[in-house]
Amino acid sequence: MTAVRFACLGDAPFGYVKVFTAHMNVGFFHGAALPDPARLLQGAAERMRHVKLRSGTEPDAAAISRLIEAAYSDVKARWKNG
Repeated sequence: MTAVRFACLGDAPFGYVKVFTAHMNVGFFHGAALPDPARLLQGAAERMRHVKLRSGTEPDAAAISRLIEAAYSDVKARWKNG
């Protein structure tokens, strides 16, 4: 069984953390639109992308933080512009 938690601005979700047995995903609902110079985002959906984190590997915390900040700014702009 997996556990999922969402990050929202008001009623608008922009990110999530999904925990699996062997890894966890930090995902973004409009991830395909995010700048990703570190090339961390995975996925082939039209909009959604995720970063896969595995035990025993050190994540690029700064790059993940930039993605979270970009996703928040993106949803804030979408929310403001209707």
